[in-house]
Amino acid sequence: MLKRRIQPIEGLKAFVHDLFDLHEDKQRETKTIEDISKGVEFKGTNLWILIFAIIIASVGLNVNSTAVIIGAMLISPLMGPIMGIGLGAGINDFELIKKAFWNLSVAVTISILTSAIYFWVTPLHEAQSELLARTNPTLWDVMIAFFGGLAGIIAGSRKEKSNAIPGVAIATALMPPLCTAGYALANMNWYFFLGAFYLFFINSVFITFATFLIVRFLNYPKKKFDDPSTETHVKRLIAFFVVLTTIPSVYLAYHLVQKTLFEQNARKFVSAEFSNWEETEVINKDVYYSADSSAIEVTLYGRPLSAEQVKDIERQLPIFNLGNANLVIHQGYKEELNFDAEFAEMSSKLKVDIIEDLYKDNKELIASKDKQIALLEKELIKRKSTIYPVEAVAAEMQIHYSSLTELAISDVVRRSLIDSTMDTVAIAMVKFKKPIRKSEKNKMQDWLRIRLDRSQLEVLEVK
Repeated sequence: MLKRRIQPIEGLKAFVHDLFDLHEDKQRETKTIEDISKGVEFKGTNLWILIFAIIIASVGLNVNSTAVIIGAMLISPLMGPIMGIGLGAGINDFELIKKAFWNLSVAVTISILTSAIYFWVTPLHEAQSELLARTNPTLWDVMIAFFGGLAGIIAGSRKEKSNAIPGVAIATALMPPLCTAGYALANMNWYFFLGAFYLFFINSVFITFATFLIVRFLNYPKKKFDDPSTETHVKRLIAFFVVLTTIPSVYLAYHLVQKTLFEQNARKFVSAEFSNWEETEVINKDVYYSADSSAIEVTLYGRPLSAEQVKDIERQLPIFNLGNANLVIHQGYKEELNFDAEFAEMSSKLKVDIIEDLYKDNKELIASKDKQIALLEKELIKRKSTIYPVEAVAAEMQIHYSSLTELAISDVVRRSLIDSTMDTVAIAMVKFKKPIRKSEKNKMQDWLRIRLDRSQLEVLEVK
């Protein structure tokens, strides 16, 4: 009876083993090592292909074309040296690690410089959504890099090559972050540069780590040394390299998990706690996370919340696992004057004048008063509709113009001294750390006209 029970279990184990076995169709280890080692070098053909791929990816980011960016990633040879580092660590080949690391450094430098030159000469300087997406790494980028690296080395170790390797090149997206770093270098935007290079570093580390794990799992032959002391020295250097690579990656992964969870909880908190006020709306929200202190900054428009209402909202922070976060609420963005009361007072005075005029039977003056009332009504409605969300607009502009230091938007009355005509014009006063080009100023003016829906808007740069 016991034998009958054991046989199905053993059969199930054998089935599962055959189903997930990685040894059955794998290529000879020496051939895989040779293929990966060849892909490590960046000179001649590989180097030119990399330069062309970088230019294509830069154009794709510049015009916001996903299809062009994917095409560039398909022809990029950047995966070679990254997998070479992982393979070298897995087989105790310190020379391969040094060679791969050197070639990766050359490839990264050439990639950033090529992209920077392109973004320096292109007339299109605005950061599109595809480019902005490469400046803020998240937990999901870590997962994509790690599992993409696993898929890449497994596919590379098979006898029959599949389409997995090109797919890994697309999924891990090694090239767009380098192009974004080139854009940041051309525009001297160090926030973008650090964010993009950080993303590339994450991708590289986790692809390397995934390659190392699979090489060790598949029992690739380790390099033998005639001198045992040399072998011990190399092993120590490789172990040091693996630890040096793994510790930052674990720290980055943990930090990104905490940051992603905080941002997710913050969005839920703002959506839940600020959606119940009929006369108050959220016009902007910013989330700032750090290990020491975090903040949720919310800008409200409409009727201001009372101190007690704000305290009630703050009491809900622990419920959303945001107990250590600091809630900052900006409010008071509403009509500075009580236009309804002001208008009612002016109407009352005008009505008295109208009654007096009726008694005087002055129909022409009555018509004039009616026109004046209509003009006042129109002007009051216009004044109500031209309250500009300066803080939200400033936050958006800083994404494109990092050197922006001040912004003010207001309506002014312009009078012509030639024909005495008058009109209302919106003036946006901007101040930068250093003067901007006229073309950038014109582009900013066109953007503000669309953003604020004001065709009569002019940008005035102050020193």
